[in-house]
Amino acid sequence: MRLRIPVLGVDGRVERLGLAKDGTIQVPARVDVAGWYRLGARPGQPGPAVILGHVDSRTGPGIFARLRGVPVGAEVRVERADGTTVRFRITEVAQVAKVRFPTDLVYAPTLDPTLRLVTCGGSFDRSRGSYRDNVIAFADPL
Repeated sequence: MRLRIPVLGVDGRVERLGLAKDGTIQVPARVDVAGWYRLGARPGQPGPAVILGHVDSRTGPGIFARLRGVPVGAEVRVERADGTTVRFRITEVAQVAKVRFPTDLVYAPTLDPTLRLVTCGGSFDRSRGSYRDNVIAFADPL
């Protein structure tokens, strides 16, 4: 699979993600690759397809480095393993504290295909080695 967000210059591979040993969703192994949560909906099928990506690393920006600034209306393309491409349009971008992550809004079943792009954001907590917030871009099919 491949993810393209032309307005942000994103054009990268998408790997499959499952659950980590602690029950949380795995994160992509590399910062230049996004990850699709394979236990959820496939992009273009009814339900929320969730794709995660890093905002940065110690060595530089990640695939979702500019996700916070993606404009409403921007096109997102997901090229699927079967050779088809599904297109979405960004409808909303939110930044939320990780302790208040809107699990229902991101993962709850929907009748229509939807897409959720998730990365880290906000200020960096040096003592924990992670960002305090998440950035979530919500998208509906074109």
